[in-house]
Amino acid sequence: MTQSILTSSVDTLAQELAAIQQTGSKRIAILGSRHVPITHQKLIEMMSYALVLSGNRLITSGAAGTNSAAIKGAMRADPNSITVILPQSLERQPRESREQLEQVMHLVENPANDHLSLAEASAMCNREIISRCQQLICFAFHDSHTLMQTCREAEEQNRVVTLFYFD
Repeated sequence: MTQSILTSSVDTLAQELAAIQQTGSKRIAILGSRHVPITHQKLIEMMSYALVLSGNRLITSGAAGTNSAAIKGAMRADPNSITVILPQSLERQPRESREQLEQVMHLVENPANDHLSLAEASAMCNREIISRCQQLICFAFHDSHTLMQTCREAEEQNRVVTLFYFD
């Protein structure tokens, strides 16, 4: 029993080291809370801008706050470098989000989820985003249940997870 746990830990460590040392382009997901102070939004925007300029491709969802800031930074660096996956159809998004999302080249809608609650659709959307990325950067509050679950699922899939807390 101890041997299998040790082997698993070593394998996980080796995978994480390999991911960190990878110098080529990565598919990085950026997810986070909608309720983000403007100063934090500016930092997220600058980070996504820098990640894209470094040759990475970003994946996020279409919510306001963190995700909107990530979209804004990536679009400024290279509009072709970001994929936005919506939890529901574009029509279900708030008007202010729709204006930004209509400018995104790689937009994936999920109208089949329009009948679900936003929480259910968001959880499914986050799973799809995690399945497409190599690394997750998440900005959350400690009580952000959906985001915390997304981070756990990403870790279970051996993604490199960086979690920043607002509180």
